[in-house]
Amino acid sequence: MGRTIRIFDTTLRDGEQSPGCSMNLNEKIEVAKVLESLHVDIIEAGFAIASPGDAAAIAAIADNVRGATICSLARCVEKDIDAAWNAIRRAESARIHTFLATSPVHMEYKLKMTPDQVLESVAHNVAYAKKYCADIEFSAEDATRSDLDFLCRVVETAIQAGATTINIPDTVGYMAPDEYAARIRYLREHAKGIENIVLSCHMHNDLGMAVANSLAGVQAGVDQIECTINGIGERAGNASMEECIMALKTRYDHFGIDCKIDTTQIYRASRMIQTITGVSVAPTKPIVGANAFAHESGIHQHGVLANKQTYEIMTPESVGIPKNAIVLGKHSGRHAFEDRLRELGYSLDKEKLDKAFEKFKVLADKKKVIKDRDLEALVGAVPVSGEERYTLDRFVINSGNTITSTAVIRVKKGDELFERAAASDGPINAAFRAINKIVGKDVELADYSLHSMTDGEDAQAEAICKISINGGEVVTGRGVSTDIVEASVKAYINGINKTFLD
Repeated sequence: MGRTIRIFDTTLRDGEQSPGCSMNLNEKIEVAKVLESLHVDIIEAGFAIASPGDAAAIAAIADNVRGATICSLARCVEKDIDAAWNAIRRAESARIHTFLATSPVHMEYKLKMTPDQVLESVAHNVAYAKKYCADIEFSAEDATRSDLDFLCRVVETAIQAGATTINIPDTVGYMAPDEYAARIRYLREHAKGIENIVLSCHMHNDLGMAVANSLAGVQAGVDQIECTINGIGERAGNASMEECIMALKTRYDHFGIDCKIDTTQIYRASRMIQTITGVSVAPTKPIVGANAFAHESGIHQHGVLANKQTYEIMTPESVGIPKNAIVLGKHSGRHAFEDRLRELGYSLDKEKLDKAFEKFKVLADKKKVIKDRDLEALVGAVPVSGEERYTLDRFVINSGNTITSTAVIRVKKGDELFERAAASDGPINAAFRAINKIVGKDVELADYSLHSMTDGEDAQAEAICKISINGGEVVTGRGVSTDIVEASVKAYINGINKTFLD
């Protein structure tokens, strides 16, 4: 029998630190529930001391998610550890994850601490965290640029103070796989007590080797991989969960290592993160990219038609990309709609299902055939409770290459209707200006993108607007429609609604 490793997901903590990937409370809970359905072992739900919003989100996840350990990050500072415990204390299984830098450059220039002071802080703060809960993880930040003998002393100190998991992160994405494996083997041979704890890896992708380094670490004796959905994270991102998992599953003959992840939930999780953050993956992204299972070459197509194994080393179904078994249209009933959503991996409560079906019927009047990507877009566009402060009622656009574009927008807020007009150098900008007049806020558009969800003349457009109000945090708004202007207006309003939730 091979080994089974733990999957530690940090999408909600390290992943959310990626520029433009911030999430509100409801979105974080939705992501956590998807991670629960993936059967992730540990969910790092956030950094409690970072903000009251982060602490509230971690606490809500601790209250709502079962079957996974809920973890909060904390510096080696008592107030951080207190905040972490207060956020996770109601979890079915709780972990405090504390960290301190151990490389010469970090100790001298960032911490301004001597090696002895670092050792003293590790001993004190790991023991301090241990008084709250039994499951304590310690990370030696920038471990891959740390002196190996000093790193051994740090690891031994953390273990003696009560750490049950030790993380050896490649914080700046510096390692090559053989180097990292050698470092893990050295620690395994020289650090006292290391055989009694879980050894973890947390790899960044600055040189494009995060997944390779994670797998090399596992082969050298690492027991836990820390990763994110779609590989999102600071700078170039983290090790991609789906790539690590499918490498282990597909090449079990080579690694002899398994994990308990339900791989059929991978595609759904990837799509959800793309929808919430507005950050799409590249078409060539392994496992979840649009081209991952596409075969354009005639030779490849012939081979796949004869036997899929000629060019497919895994099946689309194994990662949750279903076959289109049912064609939905305007005459499809609620049961067929609900069954198709279930096949796609969505389990909606009654309120959200009602809203989704209502939107489906509207869409079905505009499109002859509803495809899976249409349904995914539709479900992603259904707001969670409390997100619809403003809703679009109607819009009128007048535009051309010889006139100044004008837009008249009418929105509904509760039982009231508000209508304003604005002019600008294009129809989308004019519409946004009209909305700004309605909400009476200084809304800044940080980024805007538009793309087609499916093919054909009646394809749905997905608009992504990243906005901030009065210089506040950037939030992502999303809108979907067969009309690109309507999609854009809905995305802008969706973003504005989210700012009122935070």
